Amino acid sequence: MDKYRKVFKPREETVKAEEEIRVTAAGSVSAYVSRAATVFNELNKPFVIVQASGNALTKAVTAAEVIKRRFKGLHQITEIKSVEIVDEYEPLEEGLDKVMDTRSLPVIEIKLSK
Repeated sequence: MDKYRKVFKPREETVKAEEEIRVTAAGSVSAYVSRAATVFNELNKPFVIVQASGNALTKAVTAAEVIKRRFKGLHQITEIKSVEIVDEYEPLEEGLDKVMDTRSLPVIEIKLSK
């Protein structure tokens, strides 16, 4: 792969709902729990959705368990999915073809409702 360079594509900006919490590997669990408290108490939403992908899966599960302990009587619906990501590489030298690399990224979506 020394003779190839990755083609960076612009990210698709999706609008997230108020009751959606997107967990990252770098974020803190306490911040996600306080966001869930805001959604349930101040925004008066009947549910919250915790989403994560890749390395953040364990942190999302931990956050969901802490939220369930903090707010008694929540119901949980968990969806585990897989998203295909296609990386494109362009050659740095003449005569080489473009290379497409497809990888699978695990995604979890946990819905906690009253």
